[in-house]
Amino acid sequence: MLLVQRDIEIMQLVHRFKFCTGRHIKELAAFSSSRVCDKRLRVLVTAGYLNRKKYLYGLPYLYTLSHKGRMLIGANKRDNKIRLEQITHDISVLDTLLHFKNKYNLSLEEVQSEKELHIKDGFAARKHHPDFVFTVDEKTHAVEVELTPKAKANMERNVRDNYLNYDTQIWLTNDNKILAFLRGFSNEYPNIEIIRLEDIACLK
Repeated sequence: MLLVQRDIEIMQLVHRFKFCTGRHIKELAAFSSSRVCDKRLRVLVTAGYLNRKKYLYGLPYLYTLSHKGRMLIGANKRDNKIRLEQITHDISVLDTLLHFKNKYNLSLEEVQSEKELHIKDGFAARKHHPDFVFTVDEKTHAVEVELTPKAKANMERNVRDNYLNYDTQIWLTNDNKILAFLRGFSNEYPNIEIIRLEDIACLK
């Protein structure tokens, strides 16, 4: 097959976020229709650059990079481990990325994924990073999708880290306990913005 630039971009996108669904690839790679996108994804799977697998009943197929795809884009040789308990969260992160991409007309070059932020840390001790960060008008915005409550002290530590490192931190959740924590933190950390996940158009 003849690879084109968008094929490389698809593989890089999948690598940055560990996996993508066909719906997210269609939007983020700017395909004209789902049919055209699905056809190209089938070609990439058949050629051995992507893997396609259904991990959980009721959720769509997930596309991940194959060994061949990782070698092509110069990624780490190891597979990205898909954690079943994280899939719903990670799909919500991709939906949220679509929301902000459309709202601010973002290019993917203006976005850094959690994985990319960890890679920048190198061999330093692993630390907390947001789900993704985007830049608009030279201001940095940390995005956190939180579906299940953490200990209050752990959440406050993450909020404090975001307060020190980013201009704005945007938290998205539908959990009332998390909402209460965040509203309490906002007095001390005033750069918090809270959005209900149900208000994200692509999640409705």
